[in-house]
Order: sequence, then structure tokens, then C-alpha cells
Amino acid sequence: MNQIAWGDDRSGRLAREAVGRQWSTAYAPTRHIDVVLILTVLAMSGFGLLMIYSATFHRLERQGIDAMFYVNRQVVSLGVGLIGMAVVTLLDYRSYRAWSPLLYVGSLVLLTYVLFNGTVINGSQAWLVIGAFQFQPSEFAKVSLIVMLAALFHERRESALGLRALVEALAIAAAPMLLILAQPDFGTFLVFVAIVFGVLLLARVRVRFMLALTTIGLLSFVAVLQSGALADYQVDRLTSFINPEDADPLGAAYNVNQAQIAVGSGRFAGQGLFSGTQTKLSYVPENQTDFIFTVVGEELGFLGSVLMLVGFVVVLWRAIRIAAMSRDTFGTLLAGGVIAVFGFQVFINVGMAIGIMPVTGLPLPFVSYGGTSLIGSFLMVGLLLNVHMRRFS
Repeated sequence: MNQIAWGDDRSGRLAREAVGRQWSTAYAPTRHIDVVLILTVLAMSGFGLLMIYSATFHRLERQGIDAMFYVNRQVVSLGVGLIGMAVVTLLDYRSYRAWSPLLYVGSLVLLTYVLFNGTVINGSQAWLVIGAFQFQPSEFAKVSLIVMLAALFHERRESALGLRALVEALAIAAAPMLLILAQPDFGTFLVFVAIVFGVLLLARVRVRFMLALTTIGLLSFVAVLQSGALADYQVDRLTSFINPEDADPLGAAYNVNQAQIAVGSGRFAGQGLFSGTQTKLSYVPENQTDFIFTVVGEELGFLGSVLMLVGFVVVLWRAIRIAAMSRDTFGTLLAGGVIAVFGFQVFINVGMAIGIMPVTGLPLPFVSYGGTSLIGSFLMVGLLLNVHMRRFS
């Protein structure tokens, strides 16, 4: 029998090959890494470094500062992000279910701490300064909320979840969202709304409850604007896109007006890399962070903007594919949360640069300057890679 099963004949060779395939699938998940996703996010990050340099080097040279100042800091964050991505990828994502409460509580502790000991930047007390680096806890709270919600719903087997699921999700999300609103950081608050919506959608919450959640979200938006939780200038920035002709052109509408001028002046092929007028003269505030798309639009034009957006389409396509191919609900919901973050932030960031969305201060993933944002984005890519690698085991 042994000779028949394991000898040198054809049946023995096929049996050995089958065992080898089973071993490689179960014990070598790195064989199934999503190379397309990795190469795409690396290309997007490299493109971001180029755009950050173009957005800042004229201004830095006028100030007598190293023209590579922002780029060098972003490169350090990129290195940390890649290490974080590798760590998140190599640990089996199913083990994160047990760690989800600890990650969630840890993020709440940091969000609470920053309210009392944080540094105010651009009107929000959302930052912890550690030496020469700034750290924004809300970026990591995004990851912890995704993991916590996915862990909550991964064992639900109902064909459609009801009101209880909606209440549970809102209860879990409420604590970090209220802490972020207290900073105040309304843009990140909206990202958390998108996370809850994305996870609940894939968790199969009934349509009528999703419509109720949408209604609650819209009413909450109006309530926050009227509650006094935000400063007057923040409310003006959020609402100026609705009636830009009535807004102060040198105040609330200034950013949007200058951004539209920059993007429009790029036309089809752009004014040329490092040659954008609005960019060189720093007419668009925060053009290395919130308004990095204006640099792309002005210098690379419609063509360059579309090519950049194609990169995001590839990232979202791979993420959707990973969600669909996951071997369990937990992996699907993890991917769904990441899809919600990337999709929402790209839509809002590009939309506010062209004047169709409110100015919320959300960065463009992988492209905008911001170390914590870049690291957080790579941690989420690590979750996607992890789910993809272990779809057979």
C-alpha cells in the first residue's frame, strides 16, 4: 500500500504534490500576497512625495529652509508605515478579534488624553507632539473602530440584521466620535460615520435601518452646525460651498476659490511640474495637505488628475475583491471598513478642491503630507493584505 501511495509511480507523485499544495496554502500565506495592491500604494506614495515637494519647495526656499523639509519627514513616516503594514500583515487577522476590545479602549484613552494635553493646530486640539513629530490619535482610532465593529458582527448569521445591530454599532462608534467632535475635528467625525455605514452595509443590516442611519447622519450634521460645538469659521468653511457667491471671498470662501482657480488653470495637460502659478505663490493654503489635489490639477492637468484617480480606483477594486473573496465575515467586514475610509476621503478631498463638497480638512490617502495619516493608511492596507493572504487557510 505504501508503494502504491508514495512510490515513484504517477499516483504517488500526484499524492505528494497534493500534500505540498495543502501545506503551502495553510502554512505559507505569503505566497498569496496581493502584489498589485502593494505596488499601487507604493506608487501612490511616491507620487505623493513628488507632489509634496512641488507644493512646498518654492515657499521653503523663500524662507531659507531646506526644500526637502516636508519630503524628508514624509519619507520617515513612509518607512514607519511600511513596517506597520508588514506587522499587521504577518499576524493572522483572525487573532485581532481577541485584541479588538484592547485596541478600542486604547484608542479611547488616547483620544481622551489629547483633549487635555494635546496641541492645537489649525483650530483643533487633535495632536500630540512627540519630539519633532506630530501624532494624531484619531487616525489610529479609525483602524481600531474597523476592527471592533468587524469583531462584533463576524458571527452574525441572520440574513438581515435589525435594529439591535444598528444600536450596537452606534453605541460603539459614539464614544470615539464624540471625543473627536470635542477637538473639534468634524472631517474625521464624518469618516467615522462612513466606517459605521460601510461595515453595517456589508453586515447585511436591513435597508430600512440603513435609510434611518442616513437620515440620522444628515440630521446630526445640521445639529452639529447649529450646536455651537464648532467655531464660527469652521461652520463657514463647511457651508461656503453651498452658496459661494454669498460667502466672504477673502474669508470662508477663500480656500475654495483659490483651489478652483488652481485646478481650472491646469486645463488638460497642466502647466508643467513645478510650474504652477498658484502653487509657486502659495495662493492655496495647506496645499501640501488638505488641498494637495490643487497641485496635481494645476501642474499635471486633467490628464494627471485622472491618472492619479485611476490609482485610487485600483486600490478600491483590490479592496472590494478582497472583501468578496474573504473566507469569513470578519475578513469581509475588515475590508469593508477600509473601503469606506479610502473611498470617502478621496471623494471628499477631491470634491472640496473643485468646490462640490465642504472644506473638512481631510487628507488624500497616500498623497497628502501627514505622517500619521500615511501610517494609518498603510496599517489599513496591511489589514487588506492579511485577509487576502489567508483566504484559503
